Amino acid sequence: MKRILILSTGGTIASVKTKEGLTPKLGPEDIFVLAGVDRNIASVEFKEILNIDSSLMQPEDWELIAKEAFAGLQKYDGIVVTHGTDTLAYTASMLSFMLKNLEKPVVLTGAMIPAGMPESDAHRNLRDALLFASSNFGGVFVAFAGKIMKGCRTSKVSTVRVDAFDSINYPVVAYISDDGKLSFNVSPTELTGRPELDAKWDSPVFLLKLTPGIDPRIIGKLVEMGYRGLILECFGSGGLPYRKRDLLKEVEKVANTLPIILTTQVPYGIVDLREYEIGVRAMRAGAISAYDMTREACVTKLMWALGHSSDVEDIRRIVHMNVSGEISIPSEEA
Repeated sequence: MKRILILSTGGTIASVKTKEGLTPKLGPEDIFVLAGVDRNIASVEFKEILNIDSSLMQPEDWELIAKEAFAGLQKYDGIVVTHGTDTLAYTASMLSFMLKNLEKPVVLTGAMIPAGMPESDAHRNLRDALLFASSNFGGVFVAFAGKIMKGCRTSKVSTVRVDAFDSINYPVVAYISDDGKLSFNVSPTELTGRPELDAKWDSPVFLLKLTPGIDPRIIGKLVEMGYRGLILECFGSGGLPYRKRDLLKEVEKVANTLPIILTTQVPYGIVDLREYEIGVRAMRAGAISAYDMTREACVTKLMWALGHSSDVEDIRRIVHMNVSGEISIPSEEA
C-alpha cells in the first residue's frame, strides 16, 4: 500500500457554516472522515499547513506549499494538497515550476461543496486525488470531477458546477470512473534531470485585461508603481490596439527594460503574433508571446522567471522554455 501525505490549506472543502458565511475550520483528518474516503486506498498521514479561504492565498504561501510537498516526497510515495478552488489553478501552476522533474505525483484537489454538507463533491475529488497520488505518474496535477489534469494547464471555468475546472490546450491526463477505475489518457513526461525544488520568485507582476478604449497611459503608471513585469490579456490571438489610443507605443517604450507578455482573453487557442499585422507590430515592439499558456501559468511563470533574472532577454528565454508542459511553441518559431 502506497504512503500518501495529505497537506491541507483550507478552502471550501474545509469550510463550515458560521454567522459570517462559509469559513475554513476543518483539519485534514476531519475532511477525510467527513468525506468518507476509503482508508484502504492508501496509507494516509495528515499535515495542516494553512487553513484559509484560497482568495487569501499569496505567493509566499506557494513557496511554503512547494517546500512542504518537496520535503514530503522524500518520505512518501505521493502528496495530496487540499485547496480552495478560487486560486487552485494559480497554486498548481506555480508548483509546476517550483517542483521540477518529479518522479512522484503531487495532486491538488478541493470541493465546490464543503466536506460536511450533503451532496458534497469532496468524497469524489479526494478519493480520485488519492488514487492518482498512488500511481507512478510524476508531476503536479489537479484532480477534479473525475478528471486528472496537468497542474500548469488547469483553469477554473465555473463558480457553480462541480465540474469546475478544464484542461486548457492540453489533453486530460487521466479519467477516473464513478467506481474508481483509473484510465490514463496520455503518457508520462520524460524527465530531464533529478527532482529539484526551485522556489525562487518575485511578485510585482500585473495582469491587465484590455478593453476597447483603454487609456495607454496605464502602462507607464504601472511601471511607476514598481511592477517588474506585465501580462496583457489581448484580443484574439494577440491584438494590441494602436489606433486613436496607442497602447502599442507605450509598450514599445518599456519593453526593453521590463518584460511584457501578451496572452489572450480567449480560454482556448494560441497567441500568434505572426498571423496579423497588428501582432507583428507588437512583436517588433518587444512583446513576449504567451503562445498557448493559461493566464494562471503566465502570471506564475513570470513571477518565477523574475526570481531568476531581471534581464528581459533572459526572462523571454525562461518564458519560452517548456518547464513542465505548460507551453507549446510552433516548430517554425522554436
